[in-house]
Amino acid sequence: MNTETYVSKAQTYLNTLCGFRPHRRTGSAGNRAATDYVAGRMRGWGYEVDATPFRCMDYESGRVTFQTGQHSYEVFVSPFSPGVEVNAQLVSVSTVADLEKCDCRGRVLLLKGEIAAEPLMPKNFVFYNPDQHKQIYALLEEKQPAAIITASPRSGMAGAMYPFPMIEDGDFDIPSVYCTDTTGEDVATLVGQPVRLSFEARRIPATATNVIATKKGSATRKIVVCAHIDCKPETLGATDDASGITVLVLLAEMLADYDGPVGIELAAINGEDYYGAPGEMDYLRRYGEPMGKITLAVNIDGAGYKEGKSAFSLYECPDELQQKARAVFGRYPGIVEGGQWYQGDHMLFVQGGRPAVAITSEKAMELLTAVTHTPKDTPNIVDCRKLVEIAGAVRDLIAGL
Repeated sequence: MNTETYVSKAQTYLNTLCGFRPHRRTGSAGNRAATDYVAGRMRGWGYEVDATPFRCMDYESGRVTFQTGQHSYEVFVSPFSPGVEVNAQLVSVSTVADLEKCDCRGRVLLLKGEIAAEPLMPKNFVFYNPDQHKQIYALLEEKQPAAIITASPRSGMAGAMYPFPMIEDGDFDIPSVYCTDTTGEDVATLVGQPVRLSFEARRIPATATNVIATKKGSATRKIVVCAHIDCKPETLGATDDASGITVLVLLAEMLADYDGPVGIELAAINGEDYYGAPGEMDYLRRYGEPMGKITLAVNIDGAGYKEGKSAFSLYECPDELQQKARAVFGRYPGIVEGGQWYQGDHMLFVQGGRPAVAITSEKAMELLTAVTHTPKDTPNIVDCRKLVEIAGAVRDLIAGL
């Protein structure tokens, strides 16, 4: 099949993935449609497909009102927050030390400044959970405010989203909303006054699935290629990570007649942008035990950005594997070696002691600070030729192992 045909297919896959509604957040109807679509493509090329459901949570919320007297302030419901109807005195803190000392039981608590500088890791997130984040959660649950308002500045940890929810956690049961740091300063002038916060919200029990497509699954060694199929609800998620799933589907077709000695596992992981990483946890529960079989894991995330080239990075790879990877990618003019990054699903395998390659865009930092997790992440910022090139390079890497 020639390059132009693959480019046309890539555009179709990308547009289809970005077209599922209401979004591809894990547990949503759009997410289930996306996993059904990918599973169907894989089965059509003769792969054994495991799409076993796991439990998760969908979510919906209504209009939010935050006001004092006749004056209203713009706030947004934190994802997965319970609903609330409260009229209570406003209290404000800026540091963990302030929170330790404050009396906010039954009141509306504003978190701003230093304490609200970055999003909190979910309280039960097992992969990375700073002690200070745990301390903040523990203090909030001990102090028991009636509701929380978080006012955060721009932060690279939240991608390009602004304002961003400091709290995004279905295991945390105190209602919360978020706003810009500028709005937070205005709200802070109300300390000691009664304020009203009201919104309806619903946590919805749901299921989702990873899509694990295999060839030669009984082989003693295997190569895993993965991308995440979910995205934030605020975005179409073209580069985060519909483009990675598009590469996965292209690669599946390129390897449809594969008959090599090493098993192939193509994994559409479901939950990288979801508070509890349920797809990652499900993968580890069901596929983590034989991780020693993995010769190499390749993760594709943030790929195909129209600016710059594609970039690969290596993790825990022995010298021979490093040499092979650099030789293969070096044959592709649109792929360069870039810096390591640790916020993706390749770390599932690196933490398990397996070698990994991560593939993203050379200008990933530009994406992260200007596009990621926003409505700007649309198919028109993706160059599908780059996706075809990445799929071809990964195919060649597999052939050489």
